[in-house]
Amino acid sequence: MNLEDCLREGLLVEIKPDSRKAEASIKMAEHKLETAEKEFKYKIFESAIISAYASMFHSARALLFKDGYKERSHYAVWVFVNEKYSDKIEKKYLNELNSLRLQRHELMYGLEKSDEAQESETGSAIQLAQGFLKTVQRIVK
Repeated sequence: MNLEDCLREGLLVEIKPDSRKAEASIKMAEHKLETAEKEFKYKIFESAIISAYASMFHSARALLFKDGYKERSHYAVWVFVNEKYSDKIEKKYLNELNSLRLQRHELMYGLEKSDEAQESETGSAIQLAQGFLKTVQRIVK
């Protein structure tokens, strides 16, 4: 599925570009990152993974608002950022956004108890969320 498919299927909707919503999404990304860091400190690794993803999601969402789009799917957010910003955002961040999207989905909706997220994996996710946020902040401003 590509960006055009996401638009055709209503997973992304064109709206008027909105810098205020983009900034609000950046603020939410910062908040979710702070939450992930606190959860990590207290070794609540599964929640920290979910919060790190939420930070990356809101960072990515800021780019959608900046460009005049609204999402109806987490997958479509990744498709949008991957297609529109692959020349401005390092591949490691795009890969992590998708990887955490899948991991978050399994943690939240899976019926099987997963192995608890590991400390090193969670720390790495938080570091990548930090780098992604900084990159998006530069693009949005």
